[in-house]
Amino acid sequence: GKSDHWLEKQGRLTQPMVIKEGDHHYSPISWEDAFALMAAELQALDNPDQALFYTSGRTSNEAAFLYQCFVRQFGTNNLPDCSNMCHEASGKALSETVGIGKASVVLNDISKAELLIVMGQNPGTNAPRMLSEMEELKNNGGKIISVNPLPETGLLQFRHPQKPWEWVGKPTSIHDLHLQVRVNGDLPLLKALLKLLLEAEKLHPGKVFDQTFIHEKTSGYQALCTHLEQIDLKELIQETGVPESQIREVADLLIEKKNIIIAWAMGITQHRNAENTIREIVNILLVKGSIGKPGAGTLPVRGHSNVQGDRTMGIWEKMPAGFMQRLGKAFDFQPPTKEGLHAVGAIHAMAEGKAKVFMGLGGNFVLAAPDTKKVFDGMEQCSLTIHVSTKLNRSHLIHGKTALILPCLGRTEKDLSRQGAQFVSTEDTAGRVRMSHGDLEPVSPELKSEVAIVCDMARAVLGKNNTTDWEGMKENYALIRDKIEEVIPGFESYNDRVKKAGGFYLPNGAREGIFYTADKKAKLTTNPL
Repeated sequence: GKSDHWLEKQGRLTQPMVIKEGDHHYSPISWEDAFALMAAELQALDNPDQALFYTSGRTSNEAAFLYQCFVRQFGTNNLPDCSNMCHEASGKALSETVGIGKASVVLNDISKAELLIVMGQNPGTNAPRMLSEMEELKNNGGKIISVNPLPETGLLQFRHPQKPWEWVGKPTSIHDLHLQVRVNGDLPLLKALLKLLLEAEKLHPGKVFDQTFIHEKTSGYQALCTHLEQIDLKELIQETGVPESQIREVADLLIEKKNIIIAWAMGITQHRNAENTIREIVNILLVKGSIGKPGAGTLPVRGHSNVQGDRTMGIWEKMPAGFMQRLGKAFDFQPPTKEGLHAVGAIHAMAEGKAKVFMGLGGNFVLAAPDTKKVFDGMEQCSLTIHVSTKLNRSHLIHGKTALILPCLGRTEKDLSRQGAQFVSTEDTAGRVRMSHGDLEPVSPELKSEVAIVCDMARAVLGKNNTTDWEGMKENYALIRDKIEEVIPGFESYNDRVKKAGGFYLPNGAREGIFYTADKKAKLTTNPL
């Protein structure tokens, strides 16, 4: 009966808890009994695909890598994650067009841009680290355009949090133009801008588009031009809900500028036509030659602290064959080949009684997923639900016939094993990998780290004959990073490089103007309205 806000404010969980069928409240349970309960339920399934292993984007690289390794040794690829619901469209559209499903810029590229377009995202509320770079961009003479059905307060009334002398007096507006686009009107807006750019290019050949870049680095140009010529500009403008004068103002800026970054978040990705919209963003950047150089490129802004890293670590229902082969070799097993379930597929499986066990490594799945009632109904049909958590949330109340809550350390708390202080690492939106370690005393000696929980669970479920060194990795996270280095390209000398100030960047072809597509060219695409 309490609100979700109230639940989160009740303090930290400090010991494992269980609720069994017929009980009216959770009771304490020992870690040993909790793992034994999980093992019994998972081993009793008709097949491993009856279990679902969800992951939140707060999970560290080390925990995520071990989690997916355990799940695949158990025998399934059912690894739904928060990316399925937030940035799957970005990964798919970017992989198809520029060869990598990640941002092609780093944070300090923002200040080097001449024009930044922020679409379907509220930097002030959700990505405050961007604001300092945006302020620097403005100081350098750059322009900022925001596209959103609602104005963003952080862009209208900016005060630098680390400059107290700016807190007095009138705040500054950080953006130059706000397009109050109709919900889902982004695709026609981008098409209208492309059509206006093409018209200007015809009047001034080679002055608007980067024809050298188009010829050398892209394919599909003629088909795109033909498509744009066939669509009606007035219809596009009407579909946006934005005045024509404002759209032409943006087009003029795009015509004039060379270094352009387009940033976006869930306001773009959570639509049925999200992939088409993102491909249209890429079209604009490609015809301008605004990718693969400083201050220009794609910027899908991720949400959680490690939503990018989780995917890199293998949290995906359909990881490429190369990853699976290396994983199998590193841990001496044969990974399953059947494609697993994504988040929505997992909901259907629970609702249809095909999935019996749900585990969430972090997150609040029942409220994160769409169609809340269907998620509630599905979750309550499970025989066992397990949540690794720091605080109470709604997913603990909408549970299976038996439910476990396993409390874990927060990222700000000291993580001490028998071999001393341990640290974890994460990957940010720009593909930078950095170390993270807490300095606060844990709120309870009963808490385990996410890594320890995964390792203890794996040993309990997979048995004593399983050859993976779960005990060794639980005590020494460097051993996990050695395995990551074995399996995932770009992590060479992981343990050394991650300790350096600022960490290190993973390889990113698009950032260098190298496109790892079939023909090594970026794809200009035609997308239906």
